Amino acid sequence: MMRLSTSWMYQQSLNTMISQQSALAATQNQVDTGNRINVASDDPAGAGQVVSLNHVLASNAQYSSTIDSATTRLNTEASTLTSVNSALDSARTLALQAVNGTLSSSDRNSLASQLTQIRDQLMQLANTTDSNGNALFAGTSTTKTPFQVGVNGAVSYSGNDAQQRSSVGSGLQVPTSDPGSGLFMNIPAGNGTFEASAGSANTGTLVVGSNSVTDLSAWNSTSAASGGGYTITFAAGGAWTATDANGNAVLDSSGNPVGGTYTDGGSISFNGMTIAMSGTPAAGDSVSVATGGQQDVFSTLNNMISALQNGGTTDTQLTNVMSRQIESIDQTQSAISSVQVSIGGRLDTLQQQQGAYQDLSVTYKSALSDVQGADAYTAISNLSLQQTALQASQQMFAQVKSMSLFNYLK
Repeated sequence: MMRLSTSWMYQQSLNTMISQQSALAATQNQVDTGNRINVASDDPAGAGQVVSLNHVLASNAQYSSTIDSATTRLNTEASTLTSVNSALDSARTLALQAVNGTLSSSDRNSLASQLTQIRDQLMQLANTTDSNGNALFAGTSTTKTPFQVGVNGAVSYSGNDAQQRSSVGSGLQVPTSDPGSGLFMNIPAGNGTFEASAGSANTGTLVVGSNSVTDLSAWNSTSAASGGGYTITFAAGGAWTATDANGNAVLDSSGNPVGGTYTDGGSISFNGMTIAMSGTPAAGDSVSVATGGQQDVFSTLNNMISALQNGGTTDTQLTNVMSRQIESIDQTQSAISSVQVSIGGRLDTLQQQQGAYQDLSVTYKSALSDVQGADAYTAISNLSLQQTALQASQQMFAQVKSMSLFNYLK
């Protein structure tokens, strides 16, 4: 006959209550946290899914944060470039005022003063920083003032030509900056292909107007052979001839020297280019055609200011200077416009990517809730049942504990 000792019964009762208390604590934890899985032992397989889902959610959150920072930086750049464009519009308007009509010395000084303010404003805009204090237009350089004025008034650029990039997804990087070298410094001169300028020693009233490449194939086949430019020289009565950079006469397709007679308001065309002009050239006046030149926007404004402040500049000379600087402003605004379009595309990419992460976060959080979350009604019901069972066990143990053989004999 098997004997059941009192100590054994006590131990069994204690083990039962400890097990019930442990289950009750686990259920209480589910009710408190709302999670079915709080430690790996609750559900090893489910815990693995929870870790994986939390990792994905954390990665998405990091990408979303990076997208927010990149969006802020690009919006700051876009806003700054809009201000730059506005300043250049004002400079262009002032240049046109200088070209149209005869200006008094006071008028010229007033225009020069306004252009000086615009130049200083452009310097400030070019050195704009983002919300972290980093220069917007320094490329990947850490310099805080990429544009600096030298003792001679010339502006130098101490940044680099690279773009900052932000990782906004697995294998996806978006540029978040544009170097100032391409926006403010390395601006193609003239019409972007060549620059036609009236000679500084001209004595006539010849003004060089709009110019362009009108026959690309002819230009491409002759521009390299020209040595990088041409010189158009005028004789009496508007007769003109052209030489290349080596001083050789420019020949037409038949092997004859190009040339002709210019009349006021006409144009000169050869080797695929056309140059419109006005006024009357004096014998010996010239027009140079240079290719591959560049001019920074600060030099453009400095040239305008210098021409206005120089009391010896004639109306014809002033008109020629301003015409060339207007071309440079147009080229600068073209470069800025191209970057603005690019920024718009990048912002659109960031917006789409952010929307994708928001949608994925909803999906992953729902999946995480399904795996980890506890059913509130079930957990509360289990908690109530476990509390009742534990109380019953405790009462039963108290009764068993107080019993003895003498109680039985009674």
